[in-house]
Amino acid sequence: MRCPFCGSAETKVIDSRFNEDSYSIKRRRECIDCQSRFNTLETSELNYPRVIKSDDSSELFNETKVRRGVNRAFEKRKITIDDIDELIQKVLTKCSQHPNKEIPSKIIGETIMNEIILVDQVAYLRFASVYLRFDNVDSFKKIIENLEKLPSPKMIKNQKKIKIDD
Repeated sequence: MRCPFCGSAETKVIDSRFNEDSYSIKRRRECIDCQSRFNTLETSELNYPRVIKSDDSSELFNETKVRRGVNRAFEKRKITIDDIDELIQKVLTKCSQHPNKEIPSKIIGETIMNEIILVDQVAYLRFASVYLRFDNVDSFKKIIENLEKLPSPKMIKNQKKIKIDD
């Protein structure tokens, strides 16, 4: 790691710790030449498959698009940023573990929807309305009817807590 102050390639690690997200490591470093101290953030470099869009064109996987879609779905909902980051990380991990070198955008969307529904039904409805391209009220009615048949995310969380406590 080069020193951002003098450009020297000789630095030493003083301290390392997991970042709050547990998917990266924060390191405190010191330059051997100028003794300046600075922080670095190290993350795994994941290789994502190419995305095959619905019109059969392909593009590079774009983590920003995933984040933007999920963040829009949860806008003004009572959920912590840490919970959103955890959900996004689950989606990214599943996408990076896709067995093929190409992944249909449909699978990415379904993966996101499967994670969102476990957290918040309103956010799920928001995401689904864009992802599934709802064009009329009947589309909303159908998905709401399906949601009513499922247990709420709070109920699922409470069941998990009970199992852990037993």
